[in-house]
Order: sequence, then C-alpha cells, then structure tokens
Amino acid sequence: MRVPLSWLREYVDVPDEATPEDILAALVSVGFEEEDVHRFELTGPIVVGEVLEFAEEPQKNGKTIRWCQVDVGDGVRGIVCGAGNFFAGDKVVVTLPGSVLPGPFPIAARKTYGHVSDGMIASAKELGLGEESDGILRLVELGLDAPAGTDAIGLLGLDDVAVEINVTPDRGYALSLRGVAREYSHATGAEFRDPAVRDEVDVRIDRREFPVTVDDHAPVRGRVGASAFVARVVRDVDPTKPTPSWMVARLTLAGVRSLGILIDITNYVMLELGTPIHGYDLDALTGGITVRRAVAGEKLQTLDGKVRELDVEDLLITDDSGPIGLAGVMGGGTTEMGEATRNVLVEAAVFEPVTIARTARRHKLPSEASRRFERGVDPALPHVAAQRVVDLMVELAGGTDDRVGGALDSDIARTSIDLPRGFVPGLIGVEYTDDEIVASLEMIGCGVTTTERGWTVVAPTWRPDLTDPWTLAEEVARITGYDRIPSQLPLPPSGRGLTAAQRGRRRVANALAAAGYVETPSFPFTTEEQNDLHGSADGEHLPSIKLANPLDGQSPYLRRSLVPGLVQVAHRNVSRGLTDLAVFETGTVFLPRAGVAYGTAHVPPPAVRPSAAMLAELDDAIPPQRRHVAVLLTGSLVAKQPGEPARAADVADALDAVRTIALAAGVEIDVVQDTRAALHPGRTGTLRVRGEIVGYVGELLPAVAAEAALPGRVVVAELDLDRVLELAGDRVVADSLSTYPAATQDVSLVVAADVPAGEVAAAVREGSGELLEDLHLVDDYRGPGITEGTKSLTFALRFRAADRTLTAAEATEAKLAGVAVAEQRHGAAIRD
Repeated sequence: MRVPLSWLREYVDVPDEATPEDILAALVSVGFEEEDVHRFELTGPIVVGEVLEFAEEPQKNGKTIRWCQVDVGDGVRGIVCGAGNFFAGDKVVVTLPGSVLPGPFPIAARKTYGHVSDGMIASAKELGLGEESDGILRLVELGLDAPAGTDAIGLLGLDDVAVEINVTPDRGYALSLRGVAREYSHATGAEFRDPAVRDEVDVRIDRREFPVTVDDHAPVRGRVGASAFVARVVRDVDPTKPTPSWMVARLTLAGVRSLGILIDITNYVMLELGTPIHGYDLDALTGGITVRRAVAGEKLQTLDGKVRELDVEDLLITDDSGPIGLAGVMGGGTTEMGEATRNVLVEAAVFEPVTIARTARRHKLPSEASRRFERGVDPALPHVAAQRVVDLMVELAGGTDDRVGGALDSDIARTSIDLPRGFVPGLIGVEYTDDEIVASLEMIGCGVTTTERGWTVVAPTWRPDLTDPWTLAEEVARITGYDRIPSQLPLPPSGRGLTAAQRGRRRVANALAAAGYVETPSFPFTTEEQNDLHGSADGEHLPSIKLANPLDGQSPYLRRSLVPGLVQVAHRNVSRGLTDLAVFETGTVFLPRAGVAYGTAHVPPPAVRPSAAMLAELDDAIPPQRRHVAVLLTGSLVAKQPGEPARAADVADALDAVRTIALAAGVEIDVVQDTRAALHPGRTGTLRVRGEIVGYVGELLPAVAAEAALPGRVVVAELDLDRVLELAGDRVVADSLSTYPAATQDVSLVVAADVPAGEVAAAVREGSGELLEDLHLVDDYRGPGITEGTKSLTFALRFRAADRTLTAAEATEAKLAGVAVAEQRHGAAIRD
C-alpha cells in the first residue's frame, strides 16, 4: 500500500519535520513491513509560464512547430514547442534549463528548428502525472491559476512523497488511508480523524427509488454473495472535466493511473476508505440491479475487452439485459463510464471474500477491488463511501445529487469474544497489566466489558480478523510494542543429537565424497517408463505415484530409483563437455503397493486437532518411502598422463564404491552375479547383506546409455540405505586394534562352476567364527588339474584373537570349520 504523505496528514497529525523514514519506522513498530519511498523524480527550476505570443513555422518534414514567447517571471524566454493545444494568454508549466524530468531527462538550452529553445513547455506525461499525453498541460484545464514564475512543483503537488508498506492478508483494513492513518495514530499517539465519520442522515437514502435485489441460491460457506449493496444516482456529470492536479498527484503516488474524472473519483474513494467503488453509465442500464450467481454457459465482456466464460460460482452484477459485471472484480464493457456518460449509478457493496478470491483466480483477473474484498471490507461503510463519491462527482464533475438510489442491508454481525484474565500474559510471555490490555483493545476500536473471569470483547467492524483470544493477544502485543517481548532462545535438552540413522547416512555420504565422488541432488520426478526400467529387476510394470500438479508435464511420476536422476545429471554434464564423472546421490524413493489408493485421505481443517484414526488414515495415504544411495561413473577414472594411458571406469570401480558404502555403514556386502533389465547381462550383480538383497551394481546396457546420449561405458550401483543401516544395527564401525599378531592361511576350494564365489566366501566366514578377521578371494581357476564343470576358488584368510597370540593349530581349526560349512552348503572340497 502506497501512502502519499499529504493525504495521510489530512486524517492524522503528522509533524511537519517528520521524514518518510520516520513515518515508516512508526508503522513498522505496529507490525507493518517497510517497502519503499516513492517521489516524483523531477527537480527544478520548474515554474508557471504565461504564453505571450507564438508564431507557427511549418518545417520541411511536414511538422509545424511554434516559436513561443513565454513570461516565466524573471523575463521572457523563447521556447520551441511542437504541441498545438494551447493559446496566447494560457498559463503553462515551463521546465527551465537545469531542471530534470522523469527518465531522467535533463533540460538545457539547445538549438532546434533554427532557434535556441531556452527551456521546454511540459505535458502531464513529461511531468510524471500520467502515461498518456494530449498535449501541453494548461493550468486553466485544472482549475488553477498563479502568477508567472510561481513554483509549479508545489502548485501541482509534485513535491509530495509516498511511503509504501506491505499489508499482510489478515489486515485488509490497512489497504486504505483511513486504516494507515489509524495505525500511525496507534504508533505515535497522534490525533486521528476518521474520514468515515458522517451523519447517518446525510448518507441514507430511500431504498425504494432504484430497485436492487440479491438473489443468491448457491451461497459459499452458508454466506450469500452480497451482504450489503448501495446504489446512488448522480445526474448531469461532465466526464470531460479535468481531474484536479492534487488528485492526479495522489493517485499517481499511490500507484493508480489517472483515467478521467469519473473513474479517478471512484479510485480515490477506494484508496481513502478501503471500500471498492464501481460506477455504471446509468443510461446504458436496463431495469434495476440484481446480484446473482452465473448460469452455466453465460458470458461477459469485461472492461479489459475480453469475453469470459462464466462459472456457476461466479457472482454477477446483472440488469434486465443480463450480466454487466463480475462482482467485486471487474465491471462489464457494456455499461462502462466514458466521455458520453451523463448520468452515473454508483455502487458500494460488501461481497463474500471467498467468492471474490475464487473468481479473481479463476479468471486470472486480480484487481485493486478484489484485493480488498477478499481480505474483508468494513460492512459499515457502503453508505458512507457511496455518499463520498456522490459529493466528489457533484463538486468536481458538475453533477447533481437528487438523492435517488437503492440499498439492501443486513445486520452487521459482531460476535463477542471471551478473553480470560491472564490469557494474554500467559501466551505472550510478558506481564501486561489489566489496564494495558484494556487500553490496547480500546485503542484499536474494540468494545471491552469487564466480567468476573476477564473481559468480553467486541471487535470493530473493520477488523474481521479478530475472531478469538489469540488474535486479541496478538493485538495487545503489537500495540504495546514487540520490543517488550524478550528475545530468549530455548535451551536444547542435553544428550540429544543426530539419530543413529542420521549418523549412518552422514558417514556414507562423507565416505563417498572423500573417495572422490560428487554429490548431485536431483528432482524426484521421472517418467513411468524410467520407473519400470530402473525400478524393477526384470523391467515389469510397477505402480508409481503420479502427481496431480507436476512441475514438468513430461515427468509427472515420483521416482522408484535414483538412477534416472543420476543419468540425467550425467547427460547434462556430458553435453557441456564434462565427460569424466563420478557422482552420487542419497535421497528418497517412492514405492507404492499395487492396488492401494494413495493421497485420498480426508485432511482435517486447520483448527481441528486430528484424532488417532485421522492420523492413521493420513499415514496410510502416504506411499512407503525409502532412502537409497546410488553412484554413477562414466568416462575415465584415471586421466591420460605421461607414461600412463587413460583408464575407463568399469564395474570394478562401482564395486569399490559399494565397498566404501559398506565400510561406512558397518556391514559386509556380498556380490552375486545376476541379471537386470537396464544392465549388461554379463556385468551385473546383486548386493546382499546377510543373504538379504539390498541393491545392485552393474553396467548400463549400451542401448540405455545411448538413449541418454551418454558415450562409452556407464556403470551404476544403488542400495537401499535405510535397510543397510538397519542390518548394521549398533555395530561400531571403527573396531579396536589388537596388539597381538595375526595368523594368515590360504585355502583353495573346488566347487561347481555355477556356485557364486560370494556364497562360498559367506559360508567359510560363518563357519570360521569370531577369530576370522578378514577373508577375500584371490584366485578363480578353471582349467587342467580339476574336474570339468568345476572351479577352484582360493581365499586368503587372516585370523586374530583379542587376548592372545594364536597358534597355527588354532588358526587351522578355525579354517577347517569354515571349510566344513562350505562343504555342507555347496559341496566344496579342499583342492589337492
């Protein structure tokens, strides 16, 4: 809301020496946000000049200029002017050399059209008083007169300043000079003069003179679309009369464009009182006014020239011919006030906020009127606002008030609020006295009655946001000063920090980053095809969650895998010349169950505490979400350098990343060769912890990589990080170092060729017991010396005890125990 200071001073005592910054500081102290200070961007000398004479001189380019002699108070100056709408004897605005107009546009004496123009005769547009120019600004058209040489900046109100504040949605009353002046009074104690205080006899008219009907058969939230509607008639107006310069200046500073005297008056009163006003060309109306909902199929051409398809919830202003306006949003083109208008019907109403808000958004038609109606306007003001418009049209547009009109009113509901004694101090944390609480509430316009338990408070009509003790407590805190509320941060309870799962996820991410991988978070959106390809082992169709309002219409589904996001990251980097990549992501995947309808739970209203059943229903409406970790490598892992060729990343490097994750998580991960729809069949493995599948590793199929425009080999790995950490349990990742020496032994086992080496290693590890510290495969032999169809797996084993030096016999015993388990499970035999 932009507030011109000259206008503000009419309703509240602002010290002459107060700067815009002082006024903003006062308004900030009562809860508004400071936005900006607005001025007319011009400087003098800009004076009143009298055109003594001029000579018209046609030019070769077909243009005719006027060589004018203008009295500017300290002498006569010769000025070249291209406009032709002024006459000898006219008083005009002259910008002398040294002045600067908005743009900035500095003025200097310069030679043009064969003359030295010693200044410029200005138009309203050049002075910043409008966006359109009909020629030179003549003071007589504004009803002004002043001697030549008079400062024109002050005369036209161009020395005014406006402060701009941000008005939150719950304080719609401050979208008016009336509301801001009242708030400045609250902040400073200055005397406030309410522009809405008028004798009720002066504003009430006979309701039967002009027929007005509200016919709403589909109220929103049980409330009819219009609770009050006042219509007033002004006759014999002259729409060609100029808008006074002071009004144009104020409207301009307030951010409203001047559109002619009739529309300017309605906008002026809206800014002054906060009640939107609409004017109709009375002679274009057919019959009386009816406020009703739209009928399916109806259309309306609004003032912006667009024909709009109406919704059955839209509230309309209609006459006997049909719709003539979208109530509270924008009027219709058929009844628009224009240069031919002679009689005006003035409308001031109170419309239902939700209806207006929905209509404005449905038609993408925000307006200054809808901005105020959707926040709630003062229901006590329609008669006052209508009379104010009538008075200004009589005064400034030459109209006649014949007291004809019509009105529909309803009782203004003012619900009383019980405010218990002690509630405000207990909520805010400040020891307010009873007198402070009562004085604060009475200052903002509330009626306060003392009761045994505290007070009964009746909010003023302009504050629909005051509905309960909490909003009243906020007002007390605001009026008495937010600086009284102590700034004290709560002390966190001791002994709390990251959860075990959070610590585990952080260890894994830090370990991958330390290993040279770059973390690349991505959007969790993908296509159904990518979910099927990467979210399942065999590429079968799986259920996916589709967003109702996706950011990208081509990727409307929530991901089941992190790999599509990493592939997209790789594609973006490769397209920009970064071909050697090692990236990872930890993030959530969404794994809905087939046949379950998610997102259909009933959401409780904001003021209702949800029951256990409601919470259970909400939980059931959310699909299972697991946190995964995935890596992707492509290009060269080791760059080409002197004496060493480049080495492309392969599956072995992805397995190294898996081992890094396993070490950080505190588990042992086994790899078993397998197949997967998106991966190369000979270079794919399933990742298992204690026999349970937790992920996969492998090389993307060349066709899949080519579809993503990724050249060369692309290897990936993805694990269910939540499950890996669950299987790790409370295991300490960093084991204590033993001071006793290790005993190392090797063993070669012959097994069937189709038995996975990882399963054999797991059996040996399990059978060898706690003395086994490390086991890894060192050889896989298939050839002469062993039976056809078998293979020889050689494992290196390291044994160690925490409390003694192991003997060779103890190490051999543990080894043979492991061999026994491998023999039992897989028919393994020690190779001779």
